[in-house]
Amino acid sequence: MDKIGSFTHGTVVCDLESTEKYHAIHELLNVAPVFKDLQGIEYLERAVVQRERQQSTGLGNGVAVAHGKSPAVGNIVMALGISRKGIEFESVDGKPVHFLFLVANPPGMQLEYLLALSVLVRVIREKQFREELLCCDDSMEIESRLFRAFRDSMRRRGFPFN
Repeated sequence: MDKIGSFTHGTVVCDLESTEKYHAIHELLNVAPVFKDLQGIEYLERAVVQRERQQSTGLGNGVAVAHGKSPAVGNIVMALGISRKGIEFESVDGKPVHFLFLVANPPGMQLEYLLALSVLVRVIREKQFREELLCCDDSMEIESRLFRAFRDSMRRRGFPFN
């Protein structure tokens, strides 16, 4: 499942400053090292914002999973921005978002994208796990915890994952 991005070095930003969702999306795309060398980041941002305008991806419990398709990415790329202040995201529960995930997928990888999204949602739904991540201020530690949780969830579902 090497086409499905996971949380490796450069995927976590521990201190998003923006408190409005479109600004937070822009900030995460421009600050997360995983997007640094991406050609056509503006196209990806437009795709994510357009999707967000259709319906909020604020899932509740302080989590949002913004996403968009872009030919600028060859594989699925995931990033996490953590906001200690909270981001107004029009979430289903009306509460601010503290975990802004951004998932970028290339056209033609819809099944892999859906798998990655379902695993991500499964991993982050645990309240204790979210609380542990929110208390951590080391991006490498957060990446490591997310990677292990993502890998373990994939394996439990019968998918090989390194």
